[in-house]
Amino acid sequence: MHQIFMPFAPAFFPYYPLFTPFWAIWLILGLPGFAIGDNDPLPPEVDEHITRIAGFAKSSPKIAIPEGLFLMGTNRRDDLRHGFEMHYDDTEFPQRRIWVDEFSIDKYEASLGEYLAFLLDTNRPVSRELRGLILHLISVHFIPDQALAPWPALYVTWEEAKAFCEYHHKRLPSEAEWEKAARGESARIFPWGEMDPTADLAVFGQYHVHEIPLVATVDSFEDGQSIYKVFHLAGNIAEWVNDWLGPDYYPIMPEKNPPGPKMGRYKVVRGGSWKSRPVMLRAATRGGAFPEERSANIGFRCVQTSP
Repeated sequence: MHQIFMPFAPAFFPYYPLFTPFWAIWLILGLPGFAIGDNDPLPPEVDEHITRIAGFAKSSPKIAIPEGLFLMGTNRRDDLRHGFEMHYDDTEFPQRRIWVDEFSIDKYEASLGEYLAFLLDTNRPVSRELRGLILHLISVHFIPDQALAPWPALYVTWEEAKAFCEYHHKRLPSEAEWEKAARGESARIFPWGEMDPTADLAVFGQYHVHEIPLVATVDSFEDGQSIYKVFHLAGNIAEWVNDWLGPDYYPIMPEKNPPGPKMGRYKVVRGGSWKSRPVMLRAATRGGAFPEERSANIGFRCVQTSP
C-alpha cells in the first residue's frame, strides 16, 4: 500500500486548465489559511526546521530519453461522447509526429528538501506560504523533518523552478520533452499505459477540510511510472515546464524540438496534481498558470541536454 500524508488538503485548484470554446480559469478557494493570521510573524523555530529538512535532501537519479519521433497531442474525435481517448480541449490537436533530441530527465519530482537547500544556498527567501505550511505540519501534525524532505517541492514559482534547474546545471523540460517522457513513442493515454487511474497508480482526486496538500513522497507509486521508469508524471504535483502556453501552437509548431511560443500570459503546467480529476492526468492534457503563482499543487522536475 502507498502512503499518502492524510492530515492535509488543498489550497486551490492545481492550475488553470483549458477548455473549448474558451479558457476557463478555475481558482477554487484562494490562498491557504493556516492557524496563524496573515500578518502574524512566524516563530523563529520554523527556520531551524527548514534547515534540517534541507539537510535531508537527496538528488534524483536521471533517466535517459532516446532521440527520435513520438506522437504528441491528440486527434479530435467527435464520435466519442465520453472516455479518456477523446480530446480534452482544442489546444492539444492535431496529433503530430514530433522529433525530440536525446535528453535525460529526473526520475523524481524535485523534493521539498532539495528546494529548501537551493533557497538556503542561494540566499533566496522561503515564501510565507511554504513557511506557514511547514509550521502547520510540524506543530499540529508533528511530522518529523526527515519525513518532509522527500515531499515534492511546492509553492514554487516558475522563475524559482528555472533557477533551481540552472543552479544544478540542468533546465526545465520543454513541453515536447515532458510529453515524450510521459507517454513514450506510442501515444499512451497515461504514463503507465491505457488503464484508467486508480489509487495504486497515482495521487489524485484528494480533498480534506484543512488546507494542506495530500501528497506522496517523490519516490513512491512505482506502479504508476512511465515506460521510461519516470515517477509521478501523473498526479501528486503538477509540473512547470519551460514553454509559454499557446492555445493554437500545435498546428504550427516545428517538427523538431519545438520550443513553444515566444511569449504568452501563462507558463505550461503538466501532469495533474493530488487534487485533479482523472482526465487531468492524461499525458496529453495541457494546463497553464501565471509564472509568478505559488500553488500547493505545482512543483517541477529538471532535464539535461545530452552531450
